[in-house]
Amino acid sequence: MQPVDELITIELDLEEMKKNDRLNESWLRMFGTTIEIMLSQMFGWQTIASLGGIRGKPDDVKAFAKAIGSEKKYIEAAKKHGLTDPKTYKVKSSLERAVGSFEKVTGLKWPFKG
Repeated sequence: MQPVDELITIELDLEEMKKNDRLNESWLRMFGTTIEIMLSQMFGWQTIASLGGIRGKPDDVKAFAKAIGSEKKYIEAAKKHGLTDPKTYKVKSSLERAVGSFEKVTGLKWPFKG
């Protein structure tokens, strides 16, 4: 068990993830947890982990950054306006495009669907 005062460092290597031929539910859960930790850090929520870095081809990393940035914007819009507000739908549409781009560019499945 990791002491509470020590952070676990997580590194995300998109190229290694692409090599994994067993992209199953467990893998998606791990990827989703990594993204949740990143979002927690983006919102300033306390976590027990820190992100050590994201590696991969520049286009893959850009697509990942756009997708996670869009996730953050969607969460913010939903908190501010509610899920049924037209402003939130507009942000959700941007999120869906960013996720689609991530999946197309990397060949990896995004673990969340709105």
